[in-house]
Amino acid sequence: MEKTFSHRRLEIVEQRPMIGEFKNRWPALFQQSEVNAEFLRLTTKPLQSKFMAQLDHFSDKLIQILKSKGGVKGQRIKAVLAIKDSDSAAEDAERDIKVMGIYTIRRDGNEKPEDVGIVIEGIKVLNNFGSVIMGFIMLFGLIYALDLSFPDNLKYTFEFFQKIIMNLDGHKLNTKIQQLKIKLFA
Repeated sequence: MEKTFSHRRLEIVEQRPMIGEFKNRWPALFQQSEVNAEFLRLTTKPLQSKFMAQLDHFSDKLIQILKSKGGVKGQRIKAVLAIKDSDSAAEDAERDIKVMGIYTIRRDGNEKPEDVGIVIEGIKVLNNFGSVIMGFIMLFGLIYALDLSFPDNLKYTFEFFQKIIMNLDGHKLNTKIQQLKIKLFA
């Protein structure tokens, strides 16, 4: 995959193929190890290890900040943070997630998901993650690898992880992200 990086990157940036078509042409890219490798080629930063280390570093302070939110914003944050259990099959997730998202399948009230996967443009691109956080990390990596835009409804969430957690393009902070960064480092 490293030898074909420039060819693949040119195709992604110039042709902007649909995910289904791209997955058929470059199936190896849709494996966890290759998402990590592609992210490293693009940013020179290891995706999974850096993400988890930084999340560990900031998690206590971040949880404290989020719990202190009240009112409408606090309720919205709690709704975003809530993981919804689903007894539906992965095929239902492919059908229901039109743009991109992470699905979880849990059976009989088990806390550990039976499956966690990623759907982009209605196509299951990766699955069998052990946790939602791994799904999120891989979705973040795929957004970079496939030169996708962050989903509008989670733009600030992804921007926070990009600029604060992964320290990529961190000198151009949105006002909301800047305020959160000040609270994190206070």
